[in-house]
Amino acid sequence: MKINAAEGKLGILVIGVGGAVSTTFIAGTLSVRKGHGTPIGSLTQLATIRLGKRNENRFPKIKDVVPLADLKDLVFGGWDIFEENLYEAARHAEVLSKDDLEVVKDELTVIRPMKAVFDQNYVKRLHGTHVKEGKTRWDLMEQVREDIRSFKKENNCDRVVVMWAASTEVFIPQSKEHNTLADFENALKENNTEVISPSMCYAYASMAEGCPFIMGAPNLCVDIPAMWEFAEKKQVPICGKDYKTGQTMLKTVLAPMLKTRMLGLDGWFSTNILGNRDGEVLDDPGSFKTKEVSKLSVIDTILQTDIYPELYGNIYHKVRINYYPPRKDNKEGWDNIDIVGWLGYPMQLKVDFLCRDSILAAPLCLDLVLFADLSSRCGFYGIQTWLSFYFKSPMHDADHVPEHDLFIQHTILKNTLRKIIGEETIDYLD
Repeated sequence: MKINAAEGKLGILVIGVGGAVSTTFIAGTLSVRKGHGTPIGSLTQLATIRLGKRNENRFPKIKDVVPLADLKDLVFGGWDIFEENLYEAARHAEVLSKDDLEVVKDELTVIRPMKAVFDQNYVKRLHGTHVKEGKTRWDLMEQVREDIRSFKKENNCDRVVVMWAASTEVFIPQSKEHNTLADFENALKENNTEVISPSMCYAYASMAEGCPFIMGAPNLCVDIPAMWEFAEKKQVPICGKDYKTGQTMLKTVLAPMLKTRMLGLDGWFSTNILGNRDGEVLDDPGSFKTKEVSKLSVIDTILQTDIYPELYGNIYHKVRINYYPPRKDNKEGWDNIDIVGWLGYPMQLKVDFLCRDSILAAPLCLDLVLFADLSSRCGFYGIQTWLSFYFKSPMHDADHVPEHDLFIQHTILKNTLRKIIGEETIDYLD
């Protein structure tokens, strides 16, 4: 496989660059490359990969054998609806301590967001003050394209990856304007704001500029036929959607356990409390609906309810997210799982996960931008299903079924890396 070298600077443009996830990701990456932190949670930086037979004892780190961009070559920027520089934004997010931020204060202070594409109707609980103006969605998309070109030129970047780490938009159903590229472009130009969201403006602009695009929220965005058509036309990698961090990560581990042991399931009740900007946005029913669809899709797909109706044919699955400001970014998720064992006898499994949302998401962001850039240099384009490991609701086209099992996803990811570097894939039968 021919792989273009990771030469020159790699620009990372983040939508929602002033948010808790983005500032934690960027500040953490800057700290790691200064030698002040450990990139815990990042496969690209810490994980090993087995090569060859087990008895060969070849377990190098991924970053030592896969041609990834070096952290020293990353340049950060992006868009936000608030104009605080990243140091101010990170202090406001209250995820990382002041001491950790001071280490990279100079670098964070000079990163100032570009004005964002914003529509109050899509994120009802936020009131953006640092936003673009344009007559149509097409005009706004063209402004984003110009931003990408300017950033690339001003920072002497060889390549750029664009990542969505902004808030969850309100739920919109797929419509006929999403089915073909021609109809989608007409909707952009005609300013059909009911079917063209702000995130779609970014995604189209990114692909138009040849930049891989990562959708980190459950928004309807690149998971539509029009965007797949455009990705193929521009030969650009796309992936998403919705970073798999807390409660859903646990579901992708626990649900496979139930199915592997052929244990039944009557019900799964999940609730969360969260206090950051994400929690505030999800307090709106429209945005929560988008998130709910993403979180609910996991169990049915893993358990294959149509194949095992006697075990999983009548599951009651409920998901709730509650905005609770005192917790800030420290999310707590409770799961009550009613399982069924031998001869139909009931049992229960209860999980209380006290996690830090942005701390879990930051390493995913780092891995995704490096792997998206690798995909582009390998000549991959369209939906990158091999990156499903990182998402709650992995993107797939109409001809494929998404894989949700975390461990199968992990095997697919590493086998793809093996293929990229010319090694044999592993089926673990040896």
